[in-house]
Amino acid sequence: MTQARPLSADAMTLMTYRALPVPAMIALRFAAAVTTWATRRRTRLSLASLEPWQLQDAGLTPEQASEEASRVFWQA
Repeated sequence: MTQARPLSADAMTLMTYRALPVPAMIALRFAAAVTTWATRRRTRLSLASLEPWQLQDAGLTPEQASEEASRVFWQA
């Protein structure tokens, strides 16, 4: 399984650099959004599969974990 990585400082600089063509800016923003969504989805799926003792180690109740895991990927 591959891990999505947060955008580096260089990638963030590219996103804010105004000299890029509009299609490139759109592509960068879209890629950043998809990466964020994929990370949220994978994290929430993993959270849903944790045992109660693992949730307790993380400081979460089963109710909190269930609530977070039931959220859709585009919700922060």
